[in-house]
Amino acid sequence: MTDVAEEDPYLARGFAPLRQEFDCPDLAIEGALPPELLGTYYRVGPNPQFAPRPPYNPLMGDGMVHAFRIAHGRVGYRNRWVRTGRWVRENAAGRALFATAGPFGDDPEAGPRPPDGVANTSLVWHAGRLLALEEGAPPVAIDPVTLETLGPYTFGGALPRNMTAHPKTDPATGALVLFANLPRGRLTGELALHEADAAGVLSAARMVQGPHASIVHDFAITPNFAVFVVCPVTLSLERARAGGPLIAWEPQAGVEALVVPRAGGEPLRFATAPCMVWHVMNAFEDGGRIVLDLCEQDVAMFPTVDGAAPDAGRAAQRLARWDLDPGRPGGVTRRRLHDFVCEYPRIDERRTGRPYRYGYVAGLGGPGTGDLFQRGLARFDHATGEMAVWDAGPGVAVSEPVFAPRGPEEGDGWLLANTYDEASEAGSLVVLDASDVAAGPVARARLTHRMPMGFHGLWIPQP
Repeated sequence: MTDVAEEDPYLARGFAPLRQEFDCPDLAIEGALPPELLGTYYRVGPNPQFAPRPPYNPLMGDGMVHAFRIAHGRVGYRNRWVRTGRWVRENAAGRALFATAGPFGDDPEAGPRPPDGVANTSLVWHAGRLLALEEGAPPVAIDPVTLETLGPYTFGGALPRNMTAHPKTDPATGALVLFANLPRGRLTGELALHEADAAGVLSAARMVQGPHASIVHDFAITPNFAVFVVCPVTLSLERARAGGPLIAWEPQAGVEALVVPRAGGEPLRFATAPCMVWHVMNAFEDGGRIVLDLCEQDVAMFPTVDGAAPDAGRAAQRLARWDLDPGRPGGVTRRRLHDFVCEYPRIDERRTGRPYRYGYVAGLGGPGTGDLFQRGLARFDHATGEMAVWDAGPGVAVSEPVFAPRGPEEGDGWLLANTYDEASEAGSLVVLDASDVAAGPVARARLTHRMPMGFHGLWIPQP
């Protein structure tokens, strides 16, 4: 199988697709793996099995799941494509059939698009199931040991269409809170909010009307609310039919934050100045107000409504805190938490929706820096305002950090991440002490092949 052309930066270097499925039972280890670290670290991301039909959009590349099984000082690695209907059909044809930049560039022989998407964005563990997620389709269930694709998962038929790639697990109840953007497949600005209890029983959808059709990638929860940030990245078929962009940065539309009571009731609406938010770190309730921490950027990397290119220099993302008062809907109090350019915020997820102290990010690169890759990891301390940074070194790309608990206290544990070394063309799993990120890895498990940087990861402790 030939390699893809390297003209597209999202098909080269740390993003270059992996053309094989591996079973590596015992990786070489540098340093000492913590003996208490027992479980499996999963990652997922786009990995097209064939050279894509141009232009390539990595958000729609075939999903591949990677698993690192950690136990007793050893690490085993396995990777498998998610065998969606699209993957199976293209595999039989021996070439790419489906366009990744929209449905209009499909091969004439492609036929109708399978409904299960590409399952390439994120992963969640709920009710004893490992689910691979994207935003335009239902989850796909994956065997957590073999990584065999088990098929689309619709919560027993209760999920009518798609769901978010970033559901949240309420640590107090085990409920999975999730939403669907454009749940009827129409560009009306609707959001559908669901909850699945700890056994996986899904509630009926509550429809929430946003200000316009937009890209809503992530959200936050507290014990009583779900919080959405609707940014001015607008979607318009009418604009596309007139020759404009389907997706456009339209800052004059502003931002609307929607605070939706989880127990029922009308959403509270808050307006603020234009920005783009992809990922949320956490939210919590404090004295009647809602505190929302997130990564924000001044502009999104989409063309304006007239087709002009965005100002890439304003696309750097930084941590910010938004205060919203449910008793006084209207405005938002915003402040920057740190000047460090960062993305992929994560926390000790036992604190999801609750007051917390530590957040973890990837940084030293990314949008607005001139570098496609993040080159380090950091821990932000909300109590001190300190950002402790580990620099992975020149030519090394770093993935999103994932927290693995050790003890009962918040932040007592490890950070797991993947790296890609451009010099060796190989990947690795790194383990850092979450309380001393700047010290760098305490252990590294080395692959002999590259592993695409991908999107998001998940830690499942061994029972």
